[in-house]
Amino acid sequence: MNTNENTSILPTHPVHALPGIGPKRAQVLASVGVETVKDLLYYIPRRYIDRSKILPISQLPLGEEVTVLGRVERFGMRRTAKRGKARFVLTLGDETGFLSCVWFSGTRTMEKIFSVGDLVAVSGKVTLYGEKQITHPEFEILSSKGETNLLHTGRVIPLYPSNAELKNAGMDSRGFRRIIKAGLDAVAPAIRDALPETIRRRGDLLPLSEALHAIHFPSSSDEGEAARRRLAFDELFSMQVRLAQQWQRRIADPDGIAFPCVGESLAKLLQRLPFDLTEAQKRVMREIRADMKCPRQMNRLLQGDVGSGKTLVALMSMLIAVENGHQAALMVPTEILAEQHFLTTHRLFEELGVRVILLVGGMKKAQRELALKEIADGTARIIVGTHALIQEDIAFGRLGLVVIDEQHRFGVIQRKMLGEKGRKPDVLVMTATPIPRTLSLTMYGDLDVSILDEMPPGRKPVRTVWRTSSSRDGVFRFVRDQVSEGRQAYIVYPLVEESEKMDLKAAAESYEELRHGPLTGLRLKLLHGRMKNEEKEDIMRAFQAGEVDVLVSTTVIEVGMDVPNAALMVVEHAERFGLTQLHQLRGRVGRGDHLSYCVLITDEHLSDEAKMRLGAMTRTHDGFQIAEIDLELRGPGTFFGTKQSGMPELRIADMQQDAALLELARREAFALIRDDPSSRESAHQRIRTAFAKNSPDRMRLIEVR
Repeated sequence: MNTNENTSILPTHPVHALPGIGPKRAQVLASVGVETVKDLLYYIPRRYIDRSKILPISQLPLGEEVTVLGRVERFGMRRTAKRGKARFVLTLGDETGFLSCVWFSGTRTMEKIFSVGDLVAVSGKVTLYGEKQITHPEFEILSSKGETNLLHTGRVIPLYPSNAELKNAGMDSRGFRRIIKAGLDAVAPAIRDALPETIRRRGDLLPLSEALHAIHFPSSSDEGEAARRRLAFDELFSMQVRLAQQWQRRIADPDGIAFPCVGESLAKLLQRLPFDLTEAQKRVMREIRADMKCPRQMNRLLQGDVGSGKTLVALMSMLIAVENGHQAALMVPTEILAEQHFLTTHRLFEELGVRVILLVGGMKKAQRELALKEIADGTARIIVGTHALIQEDIAFGRLGLVVIDEQHRFGVIQRKMLGEKGRKPDVLVMTATPIPRTLSLTMYGDLDVSILDEMPPGRKPVRTVWRTSSSRDGVFRFVRDQVSEGRQAYIVYPLVEESEKMDLKAAAESYEELRHGPLTGLRLKLLHGRMKNEEKEDIMRAFQAGEVDVLVSTTVIEVGMDVPNAALMVVEHAERFGLTQLHQLRGRVGRGDHLSYCVLITDEHLSDEAKMRLGAMTRTHDGFQIAEIDLELRGPGTFFGTKQSGMPELRIADMQQDAALLELARREAFALIRDDPSSRESAHQRIRTAFAKNSPDRMRLIEVR
């Protein structure tokens, strides 16, 4: 069948429609997500090797990757010693000399592959072992007439992701190159580019058919990068089209709640504060106020570094909802944090006549029943709680505003469930983990974003130092000095899933050593994740009340825990923490009037990446700058350390490398949706359909004629 003249094989057809792919190979390919020809074309190489430089044998440099063309002079199995390992040796020759190619494994069928006189291209690293040789080279047998259709060598060649099952089915990089070439040849006439030429031209992007060919068989490294850039744009554009559609649906829907009034209670609250709002807080409140006035549902992300005043912004927003006759709910990830927020809110709102209640999982039955009644009949105007707020038996009387603190600690479904407790309530999600712009545009691209980029006046920066384990005794003397001055301290040990039992044992042993050694006489408590919730909460309450001098913990101290008298954070084995995690730990101190310190203790010998993290911690207190560095070091997949964050898995695009491409994709996608919100134009409709239907981790953007 001449597939170039006949399009009986299309991108949507199963991969076994291609020659060379039988049921067994099709089954193995399906295990890695390759079920159609389209899937195969988007099976992107993991990296490339440039084997385009072909040299005569006499000029082969030692220790370098080269490509050689030669005729087979002889071949066969050899054994050097009496019981030496057998190897297959192939000798190639050209006009300038001879080269030995040696294989120590996979030799059983090698003698059946070659014939004397074959023209063979081999690629690999040249070594000298009595004579020039290449061990386990990549090879391709050419026709006797010379070079024809080089797939595996003599060019920039792709290497594909593979595994043992794929390799056993002949689907190593060589196998993939063969079937992908067949797939491209078969479906080339049927590939239709959904991206308009105007967008391609503005973005300097290759046509799709050229990009698909060049990503697998580039003529140069530059062409391969141009192909990757086009396919990366498609991936980002697809995601942004969906976000733009969500944004468009939200702003086009007037069936939300309008909060037209700002009553006297807000003015009274501001008068009672012992400080003035920062300019950043005033700006953010104007943005939130504008949202809440409109009948459209607010969906806003509030970002702010530790201590920037997010909680006060949330309380003012909740008070606006209450003054307009609605309820407001604040959901936080832990009971300790919920209790702390409840006490703060109750203290501020009690004199304003606003009923504030707490709802957590550990409440007694009678308390819970009373809370449920007050939530349902509207007596409770502000409800602070944990995920207990989204349980089925919770019914709100008139929920108008939902505030979610440390939103990345909740799953997408949990956030949605709370929003569904009311009739399209306004939603404000908050995070104390500053999010780099690239992540913000992908994870929260359909939300409006407010940023608190200013600290309240008088907030002192935490003095951060990095010490090695040899200085530990001096650090603990400093702990004693701080306690003698009336301060409290945290000492945090790492706890990672892979070595949790060992870490816990080491922390417990260290706690005993401190209690009977350098910190003898001080009031110490140990906190770890294996404790019962009641025991953990009792310890944290005691620390907040000043009844504990030093809290030794294996868990990350909860974000939002506010102990103003805690002025020292000591982090043991700091090299094992992520940069954002270290910044959050540092944020637990410096919340009072006293100069505070963060001491990072590490091993003597560190990796370069660990040194970069620790150096960044000592150089800057800017959470957004730290977040950018952390993203660069760790990548987007582990930035939040949780799969609940909703981070899309990008297969082609790279957050750091393609930041400008992401901005371009966003501009084009939102312009497309704004210009034609109802998809009246058929061309726009085709684009939106082609791109919006693709999930972030499975980009499939070919249209079929």
